[in-house]
Amino acid sequence: MDIVAHDQVIAGLDVGSSNVTTVLGRKSRDGVEILGMGECPTEGMRKGAVVNVDATVKSIRQSVTEAERMTGLSVESVFVGLSGSLIKSFNSHAAISVKNEREVTNADFTRVLEIARTVELPNDREILHVLTQEFIVDDMAGIKDPRGMTGIRLDARVHVVTNDVPGARNLLRCVEKAELAVESLVLSPLASAEAVLTAEEREVGVALMDFGGGTVEMVIFYDGALRHTYVLPLGGGNITSDVAIGLKLPYADAESLKTASGCAMIQKVRRDDLVELPGVGGRQPRPLRRQHLSEIIEPRAEEIFALMRKEILRSGYEDSLGAGVVLTGGGALLDGLTDLGERVFKLPVRRGNPIGIGGLVEVVNSPSCATAVGLVLYGARAFETVVGRQEESSAEGILDRVKRYLSEFF
Repeated sequence: MDIVAHDQVIAGLDVGSSNVTTVLGRKSRDGVEILGMGECPTEGMRKGAVVNVDATVKSIRQSVTEAERMTGLSVESVFVGLSGSLIKSFNSHAAISVKNEREVTNADFTRVLEIARTVELPNDREILHVLTQEFIVDDMAGIKDPRGMTGIRLDARVHVVTNDVPGARNLLRCVEKAELAVESLVLSPLASAEAVLTAEEREVGVALMDFGGGTVEMVIFYDGALRHTYVLPLGGGNITSDVAIGLKLPYADAESLKTASGCAMIQKVRRDDLVELPGVGGRQPRPLRRQHLSEIIEPRAEEIFALMRKEILRSGYEDSLGAGVVLTGGGALLDGLTDLGERVFKLPVRRGNPIGIGGLVEVVNSPSCATAVGLVLYGARAFETVVGRQEESSAEGILDRVKRYLSEFF
């Protein structure tokens, strides 16, 4: 029974610190087809957290409405990206005896993962994801799926991502007030990784940095598994604030100037390049050397990268990043950022646009759409995986199975 229906609309909702982005897609026989998107600015979020419920709800509604108008479809439920400086993660390990020394069964598989996720957390924290890194059957390590193998002992190594309960509930409340059901909360940089990383990059080692307005969120993959997660409470908005203060501009004008003419590498800017500085209070615009703008931008961008490099060193994976660094998110669009990254990280750096999709690819062909596209891909893979589980009762609803699957081990 082909119940990954090709008319099943999957909606990804990325509620960022600067913008709310909604991407609609559907599972096709060739993969995932992008149907359309909607985007609008928001003032209700700060560093991944809700600070104004009404403003956030309004932005969500507007973003979803734009996507609906573009596609002629109706959105009832969404996969929601979760980010913010209160995201924490750690690695966990569990071991069990395989019953009767027989082959590893689904029950063994489930049991060892349940034990690995059984950790004591403060009352204000909850588990968002339990992501498998590897299994060990007796002395054989590096196993991706142990089911069907014969052994006495089964070990599981997992990466546990936790979130702040009040913060997540505030975001859920905003989505529900926008009259949308939540399929699942998904760690935003994990969703971005779905959209912009290749399987080869995950194998040889890569650091994905989702450069948002209020945070830079990093996930490190090695040997095909997530190994490390980190959130830096600085982002593109800090660069914009420096421009606003340095040039005595309103924040909105500073953002426009940074986006249109900013460069994170002074060496890339010609001495005679001029940009137009917006006039304030009815004054006429005036010329400004573009180098002067870069002199404001580069130090803050370099500081952000230096802090990210320090975290890479702390993680112990600095020598395992064979694929270097991938920058995505709206902040990654800043000119010269990849060059600055290569100088700071001493690794190859590329900008990550969504890949591996069909349909209206050109509409979402930007790092700023990576998380929302990744949420659609994530949702499509969740439906596909759940449907493939033949041992599930056919009487159980598909949506219920998807939600339980996501909440347990995805």
